[in-house]
Order: sequence, then C-alpha cells, then structure tokens
Amino acid sequence: MEREPAPRLAPSLAPEHEWSAASRLLHPALRPAGTIGVDGRNLRVPSGAGLPGKPLIMAGPAGLAIAYIIPGPGFGVLVGAEHLLAWGAGPDEVHAAAMANLAVWSGGAPWIDEVSGPRRLVWSDSGEGMDAARILLPEVRAQLAAALGGTGRVLIGLPERDLLIAAGLPGGDGEFEAMFAAYVTDRSHGADDPIDPRLFELVNGELVVFDRT
Repeated sequence: MEREPAPRLAPSLAPEHEWSAASRLLHPALRPAGTIGVDGRNLRVPSGAGLPGKPLIMAGPAGLAIAYIIPGPGFGVLVGAEHLLAWGAGPDEVHAAAMANLAVWSGGAPWIDEVSGPRRLVWSDSGEGMDAARILLPEVRAQLAAALGGTGRVLIGLPERDLLIAAGLPGGDGEFEAMFAAYVTDRSHGADDPIDPRLFELVNGELVVFDRT
C-alpha cells in the first residue's frame, strides 16, 4: 500500500513569506568585515519590477558583519530586504529573534576542551552553521573568559562559519601564540565560508582585534 505524500506547506506559510514561521527558525551568521548589504531601515517597495535583493547586514563586534539565515535542508537562505517587506518586520525584530534562536541552540551544543600543560583550547565545530556566531552571545563570552582567563589573555579565532576556537594564552608563551595564529589563518584561507584570518581576544567581556603589544 503506497504511503500518501506529506502535505506541502502553503507558500503563504513558508518562512520566506510568514514572519511567525521565520522567527522560529532564523539565526545570525558572522560575515567578513566589509560585507555589503542593507541595514533594513526605511525600506520602501520599489516602483520597478521585483524587490531589493541585498542581504540584511548589521554591524557586528570588532568590525565584523552579521547576516541572518533561514535554514533549510542542506542549504540556507540569506535574509534580505525583500524578506523584511514580506514579513512586515523590522531589522531589530529579526536580530532579536535570531539571537534568541542562537541562544537556545548554543545552550545544548557541545564544546571540545583540550589541555596540554598550561595551554588550553576550547572550540565549537558542530557543522550546523552557528558555531562562530556563538561569540555574539554574552553568556558564551563570559563562559570562555571564566574557563580560559586564569593564566593570561583569552584568544579567539573565527576563521570560518563552522568554527569558533578559543585559547588561554599564558604570559610569555610566544610559541603558542604563533602556532594558534598560524592555524587560524590557514583554516580561514582554506575555508569554503571564511570569516576572518586574524586573531581576536576578549577584553572586559567584549571581542576586539588582538593587539600583540
């Protein structure tokens, strides 16, 4: 006996069209500094054919950009100006919903912890597209600072979308710093979805570009 096909979601209820559906799914994604998009404010329906196609981009920490993703099976859709017009939602609503979804996911996502003498690494690489974005959450920054800040500075690598890697840098351990920096740079240059090859660090709970001085 043939199984009946699953009912298809009405197009009007798909997350691309319906805010109540999208708000439960979308999440933020870090993008490289200089990523071009719109901030979603003062949008108007254009008089020509079609809606504006630029992605919604918000300012992120340390000069990085924040985009917003509607996940799908095997792919993700960038939230753009046309989505805001269809949803009747503003960029602040999109950001708040995306961050709330990220926080729920992050609360159950694992960390990997590796210790070698005074050197310690903690990283997240689930492959679900939200690992690097975890650094946007204040509770994650506080967790990493508490875990890694006891011996010195807390270094952060955000080489690609699917990796957040953090290290506790013991004072005077230039060899470890150089190894960590080289790994982050190599990983970013070889990534399919790179973010930044530089090192960052946590200073007073905020992400800043690492200053070697």
